Amino acid sequence: MNEAHRRIWLCADDYGISPGVNRAIRDLIGRGRLNATSVMTVGPAISRDEAAELRKVAADSPRCAIGLHVTLTAPFRPLTMHFRPNNGGMFPPFPKLLRAALLRRLDPEIIHAEVTVQLAAFGELFGQVPDFVDGHQHAQLYPQVSDGFLAAVKQSAPSAWVRQGGRNAPLAQRLTAPKALLLDLLSAQFRSCARRADLTFNPAFAGAYDFNRTSDFGTLMNGFLDGLPEHGLVMCHPGFVDDVLVELDPLTVQREREHAYLSGEDFPKLLAAHAVRLD
Repeated sequence: MNEAHRRIWLCADDYGISPGVNRAIRDLIGRGRLNATSVMTVGPAISRDEAAELRKVAADSPRCAIGLHVTLTAPFRPLTMHFRPNNGGMFPPFPKLLRAALLRRLDPEIIHAEVTVQLAAFGELFGQVPDFVDGHQHAQLYPQVSDGFLAAVKQSAPSAWVRQGGRNAPLAQRLTAPKALLLDLLSAQFRSCARRADLTFNPAFAGAYDFNRTSDFGTLMNGFLDGLPEHGLVMCHPGFVDDVLVELDPLTVQREREHAYLSGEDFPKLLAAHAVRLD
């Protein structure tokens, strides 16, 4: 490999949320356009067959990590009785979870128990611990949630790295994106806690954008790659829309736009222009 090229992680979230998302992610891994994906063990489209298909395509990829996408928000349901969901049997919506976390009204032990069981479910599906662990809707970064999350990873998958959501960007640039700025603030404390737990994490993060706006994903990706250091991580959400996805998640057509760009001919050229490699 040319020493001037940086290796980064391009991670597709939400494997297991729907059959269409699963197919799109496997397609991109097979094309060499992704080198990581994180799996929702509470998703309706995860099974031994779906896990086996993912393992098969990942085995043929030079460098593809499979992680656990810890899920703690609605409309998904917990695997533990101790979580005590009060939203029709589901996890709380993410604004409610975030608010409770900021007010320090959560019980980290309950979070620890749920994450431990999701890690065990991953092991049953894949026959190994995850290569890394992240969180749906960045819940792993929330105060108190991070305590239970990191303790569970340290206990059950200490060799896994964890995802932090802080950017490697000047302050002036950070102030222009409120969502990413919040991730920066939450991630600073998360990194400190991860260091104390002797867990490794990605040095920088990119990929957050306003899903409610129609944006050119190629332009967004160009910004994500700009200045991203070695082993930095870009989050993405490619997928094919199906009825299961529409029922569960508002992020639909944007997933098809992401898949179209990542599978197209412009993406490898952009990687080359930024001296970035996925293998």
